[in-house]
This record gives sequence, structure tokens and C-alpha cells, in this order.
Amino acid sequence: MLVLKIIDGPDKGKRFDVPDWEPQLIGRSSEALKISDQTCSRRHAELTPDDGEWYVRDLGSANGTYVNGRRISSNRVRLQLGDLIRAGSTVFAFGARRYGGVNNPVRALQDEFMDAVVEQRFESNDDSMIMAVPDPAAAAQEHLRIIYELTRITTQTVDRESLLEFVMELIFDEFEPERGFILIQERPDDKPEPTVVKYRTPPRSQDEGQIHVSRTIVAHVMSRGEGVLSSNAMKDRRFSAGDSVRNYAIRSAICVPIRYHDHTYGVIHIDTSLKNYTFSDSQLRLLTAIGQHVGLALSNLALYEQQLQSARLAAVGETVASLSHSIKNILQGLRGGADVVGRALKKKDLGLAEGGWDILSRNLDRIYALTMNMLTYSKQRQVEIELTKLSMLLQDVIALVQPQCDRRGIVLMTDYDPDMPPIPLDPGMMHQALMNLLINSIEAVEPTTGIITLRCDYDMVDDAILIHISDNGPGIPESERSRIWLPFHSTKGLRGTGLGLAVTRKIVEEHGGQISFESTEGEGATFTIRLSTDAAGVLDPSETLSTAAGAPSAPAQRDEHESTRAEPQGERAAPRTPFDAE
Repeated sequence: MLVLKIIDGPDKGKRFDVPDWEPQLIGRSSEALKISDQTCSRRHAELTPDDGEWYVRDLGSANGTYVNGRRISSNRVRLQLGDLIRAGSTVFAFGARRYGGVNNPVRALQDEFMDAVVEQRFESNDDSMIMAVPDPAAAAQEHLRIIYELTRITTQTVDRESLLEFVMELIFDEFEPERGFILIQERPDDKPEPTVVKYRTPPRSQDEGQIHVSRTIVAHVMSRGEGVLSSNAMKDRRFSAGDSVRNYAIRSAICVPIRYHDHTYGVIHIDTSLKNYTFSDSQLRLLTAIGQHVGLALSNLALYEQQLQSARLAAVGETVASLSHSIKNILQGLRGGADVVGRALKKKDLGLAEGGWDILSRNLDRIYALTMNMLTYSKQRQVEIELTKLSMLLQDVIALVQPQCDRRGIVLMTDYDPDMPPIPLDPGMMHQALMNLLINSIEAVEPTTGIITLRCDYDMVDDAILIHISDNGPGIPESERSRIWLPFHSTKGLRGTGLGLAVTRKIVEEHGGQISFESTEGEGATFTIRLSTDAAGVLDPSETLSTAAGAPSAPAQRDEHESTRAEPQGERAAPRTPFDAE
């Protein structure tokens, strides 16, 4: 059964089981693959099965569909295990798993319940990654093909569970076992637990799905770091002494460690009934090599997670440090204003009180703006598009910043048509973006000589509105231009938080627009926001480009994609149950 796991985006961690025979819709209107990503169209892309293969195609989405970083078109693209599909800001890992609906499928039995004969052992070490067969020349081409495919899977997957599922798929393709599982030991004192379980033919019952393994062999593989080729029998005294083997069908099995250097992460186990065939010594060596590569991949994932955690802690520290300075300065301003107002009340001096209140008002505006920028940047917010008269929005923004300009003797010039037709946007969010840009310009120019220009143009070719905000400040230094969009990067010292431009860019891009700047040192800077005026494509941000071009909306049409509206399916987690001993 196909499984899609979200490894990045607002719904990170979600996983979806998809029937092998049903096409599926990726998008916000999908019932089976329900996601909340606002940058994903309602009908973004479609997954379709065809003769055992899966394909993906874009449905004219606004932000495009990408497979392994490459944008695809409406022509379908065949998927392979380990491929990464990006729709909006959501990244899916593509894979498959089959658990057959069995709970607690792996049962490790003690020696008195299961006997096993060890037919061959092979040490797992660095050499086994290179030489998987006694005669490398005889199987070099096949071995290299398998290792290449394994390397592709391990380098493209950053999620451990998906990695192990992809590896088990590869093992089933190459070794053709009847059953297989991967046990992972989280900590040295923990019991290894099944993370991936797979059957070639789904079991018909809970009992049929039980996989009995020798606890002694599993312990030997993990402690000695040796791959073991075995079959159920009563011959090897090191591993068994009982006679209950007649209770179980005799099977050929390979159990190898997932190991890198001195650390053992778990084991890979596959088996098949003797009536089909028995595994060979060369297969033991190859699976041991696979176990080594998987161990290396898990080691790299652990290092990646450590680096990611360190980066998160560093980001948290940087955020706290940046915000604490800004909040401290604002609080000092509030305290200063309150002291002035207090002295004015004692003296009954209305003029002094007005000055103190002005200080309070400015700092209240600053802390309000800081709070709104923090919320906008850190929280995924739905863009509520409505037809808005841009001239009224601009008038409101100008009215708010005009007093600041007047106090500093800054000239604010405007050039826009008050009779511009309404355009689709979120007025609250765009108001915040424009305020951020204007306040940046006010703080950039010199008092009494500063000039700020707010201008609106209409681009007839692209059917877009261009909003230009220019100033005659010192401009943006060449060394800073590549970093101005970074959060918490500010050139204003203690006066800036470094969130304004990052938030503004986020808001504009959530509207499907673009923001850019031009600057010459010593001559000022101009920021330009480009917004589409096409209400059909922007009024509902979940619509696709094909809908915006004039096609009927998704709920009204019945087309070839209607089959993608599948019944909702609950998330199924991989079985993670401790060993049961009999």
C-alpha cells in the first residue's frame, strides 16, 4: 500500500495510507490527503496508479509541483521510492508499506520454543560494505546497481521511518522473501522493537501474520555484529536445545545487524519457507552490506538531527536576544513617557502631559507593531482575500504615519489614483506590510531633509498593481543587500528588530505577489510590491491557475479528477510493540 509522509510543512509528521488502485488528489480540498498548507492550491496535483507504477502531475497549481526539486508540468511524471514531492510549502516522502493489518506481528521466542541451526555467519564491518560476495568480479555489476539504489534512497530521505520503509522495499525487490521486518533499538537498555514489517502476500488473519524468530539469534546478531543465515532445526547446540521445532514450519532466514562502526542500531530479518527456496551465502553477504549502509545512513540522520537541534537552539537564543533588546528599549520609552506624564499631573501642566503622552503613544505603537510582526512571522495564518479599494487602504496607512513625518519634518509625497478599482487582497495583512515599509523609510531618512514617496502604478501587460515606496536616505550598503530579508537582521542597531522586511516579504508572497528593491548608496532606496489584479485567480487563494484562467471552479465541475475524492482514511502508525516472549 502506498504511503505518503509529510516531512516538511505545516502538517509535518502526518502520514497517509493510499489504496493501490485509487487516484488521489493532493490539495486543500482533498478528503483523503487532508492538509492545511495555505500555499497549496485546493486542487494542486494528482497521484495516479498505472500497472503497478505511480505517477504525479500538476493540476495548474499557483505555486507549482516539484519532484526532487524539479518543477513538473501537467504531463505526468513516474515516481520512484524515496522521491520527494513538494506542493506549496509541504514536502511529501513517497514510499510503500504493507503490514497486512496485523498487530504485534513480530514475536521473539526463547530457545525452548524455537530451535535454529546457523548455516553461515558473516561479520559486519567496513569491509562488508565493499565486498558483498566472495568473488566481487562475478557479481560486481549487480552489487553496484543495488548499492547505487540504496545510496539514492539513503541520501534523499531525511526521515528515519521513511528511510527504513524504502530499504525494506528494496530488499523485497532483490531477495524476494515472504516476510521481513526491521527492529530498532532506541537505547542500549531498550528491547529492539519492530519499526517496519512487510509481507509479500498480506496475511489473512492475526495468527497467520505472526513472525516467529529466535531471540537467541537476534541477540547474537546484535551483540556480535554478525550476519546469520539460519533455518529452523535442532542441530546447532550453541543456539538451541529444545525439540519444539515441529510446531513451526521450517524456514530459511537471514538476520543481519544494522551497524556502523561500533554502534548497532538494530537488525534486518527476512525469511521464506523451504518449499520455495533457501537463501544463499552470497545473499547473506549482500544483506550484511545493506545493513552496513543503513547503519551509516542512520548515523548521518542522527548527526543531522543533532545539528538541526543545535540550529534551533541557536535560533531561539538569537530570537530571545533580539527581542529582549527591542522590548527593553520600548519599555524604557514607556517608562520615560509615564514619568513625564506623572510629573505633569503633579504640576498640573497640560503641555508637559501632552509631551509625555506623545512618548507613550509612540512606544505603544512600537510594541504593537513588534507583536504583530512576531505573530505574522511565527504563525501560519490564512490569507483572507477580499476585493479591497487600494486607495482607501493607502489613505489609512498615510494617516497613521503622517504624524511621525510631521514631528521629524519629513516630507511624505503620494502619487496614486483615488479612483482605482478594487483589487483582491487581505487588507489587514497588506496594511501591516505597507506600514513596515513606510516606517523603515521614516527611520532611514534624516529629520527636516527626508523625503518619502508613495506611488502606485498599473502594469497593463501583466495586469498588476505596483506599489513603490522610495526614500532619500543613505541607501542599502552592498554588503547588506543579500541579508535584508533575513529575520532578526537589522542595520538600525537597538532601534530595529529585523522582522519588518521578513514579515513584509512573507505577506506579499502569501498574496502570490513579489517584492523587490533598488538602492544606490547615498541616494536612497525604493521597494516595489507587485500584486495581481486578477480577482479570479487571487480572490480564492486555494484556486489553481487553470481555474483562474476562466475554468469552472472545482466544486462545480465534474471532470476526470473527480475520482480523486476518496473517503477519508485514518492515519496508520507503524507497529512499534515490544517483543512478546513465550
